[in-house]
Amino acid sequence: MKYALLALLASAAPALAHPVTVQSCNREVTFDAPPARAISNDVNLTEMMLVLGLRDRMVGYTGISGWKTLDEEMRAGVAELPELSAKYPTKEVLAGAEPDFFFAGWNYGMKVGGEVTPETLEPLGIKTYELTESCIHIGPKARSSMDDMYNDILNLGTIFGVSAKAEELVAGWKARLAEVTAGVDRSKPLRVFVYDSGEETPFTAGAYAMPTAMIEAAGGINIMDDLEKSWATVAWEPVVERNPEVIVIVNYGDVTAEQKIAFLEANPAFANIDAVKNDRYVVLEYVEATPGPRNIRAVEKLVAGFWGN
Repeated sequence: MKYALLALLASAAPALAHPVTVQSCNREVTFDAPPARAISNDVNLTEMMLVLGLRDRMVGYTGISGWKTLDEEMRAGVAELPELSAKYPTKEVLAGAEPDFFFAGWNYGMKVGGEVTPETLEPLGIKTYELTESCIHIGPKARSSMDDMYNDILNLGTIFGVSAKAEELVAGWKARLAEVTAGVDRSKPLRVFVYDSGEETPFTAGAYAMPTAMIEAAGGINIMDDLEKSWATVAWEPVVERNPEVIVIVNYGDVTAEQKIAFLEANPAFANIDAVKNDRYVVLEYVEATPGPRNIRAVEKLVAGFWGN
């Protein structure tokens, strides 16, 4: 009887820690109990849920197949979950699944002034946690750093009562990051441009996007780190003027990384860019370039591409 009682108490331990309060962008959100019917939007946010072992607390996910970002690794992870919407979900789609939690971000499933926001979902009994990187869309925040991703994992750990798992993951990632970047020479950082998409004008990462932090961790500098945005469209002229030594290609969607590289190499306007002249490209998958568990793997790729390690 005593052992049965102890087992029961142990299984209830996560719930006993509640209520908990976490900071989500400019809001404090309190959870009286761990969510039991969660929905995540986008591949990177969904992977955060999966790596914390929360698949059994989820009723589905949104916003993955519409952007063609699902790889074999993720396909196995979400095999038992329904995709409720191929792109951004409507309020009706979310309400129909009867969730109690939505993990999304600004321009990661929610739009400023749109129909799906923390305020519009609250009356439906759906609490929202916002991706830290995306908070710049609704107010000031610090520049991008690896802590943005760590913060989300730790907050999810608190929300779902799996803080020990979250802390273990973050400690492991920090140790691996230190190991990967230990030999990086930071005295003369490489000039790096992030090419996400677009031919007339490129869509790229600014000061508040995760690639800027990963590039800096790998010993480079994002040539657009003075762009006071996360992801945004710029003109090609400043890219040519700032002459990147390496171009990071984000691979997803209908246009492949190979096609993006071919476009850069076929355009005479880019012929004098060092990265193009020297054929120096690093390809990151979408799930590596956005905040999530694969960011450390992405830094490893960058270190290898920058320094030949």
